[in-house]
Amino acid sequence: MFTGIIESVGTLSQMSAQGDGYRVEIKTGKLDLSDVKLGDSIASNGVCLTVVALNGDSFVADVSGETVSLTGFANYQLGQVINLEKAVTPTTRLGGHMVSGHVDGIGTIESISNNGSSMDYWVCSPHQLMRYIALKGSITIDGISLTVNGLDGDKFRLTIVPHTSDETTIKYFEVGTKVNVEVDQIARYLERLMQVSASDEKSSNIDMDLLARSGFLK
Repeated sequence: MFTGIIESVGTLSQMSAQGDGYRVEIKTGKLDLSDVKLGDSIASNGVCLTVVALNGDSFVADVSGETVSLTGFANYQLGQVINLEKAVTPTTRLGGHMVSGHVDGIGTIESISNNGSSMDYWVCSPHQLMRYIALKGSITIDGISLTVNGLDGDKFRLTIVPHTSDETTIKYFEVGTKVNVEVDQIARYLERLMQVSASDEKSSNIDMDLLARSGFLK
């Protein structure tokens, strides 16, 4: 579990094919690896990766074919800049929102414009994800916890303050940049709960005849 508060911007330093996936090595920049051990999780551009080796200022992880097919890893090249966040602990401040590190789809930066001292980014989202995206709700873009400030069809707007841009890969975003999108977990669970509740209601043994025979209807 993560919070979407980026701790460092790293770099993809090695990438080798492994079946239908990859084994990658990521240089971690200023990220402190002193408390990281094998098997720990590090969110890399919003993708939860398991550490399989540590090499001083870098870590090695395996990226499955499933992950490649759903995330930006399908198009990453050596030198790709990557937002990094270690998994939360019981004492971690929850500065963003609860992020699973399971990417739901890939969005595209459609436009960038000035908004005072901040910048507005319109992101085109896969259509099937828009039902989970709410005005003023939380969303994760390349591992960054952000707030949705506008909606328009299959697009949503993000307003990025200078600090967030400076401390993440957002400063490298251009029109056409592909980004990993993870919607708010609460929205996904609510939808599933509603689906199951509706199904249970349809399969219930309670019907109008039973209610009438039990005296609830006249």
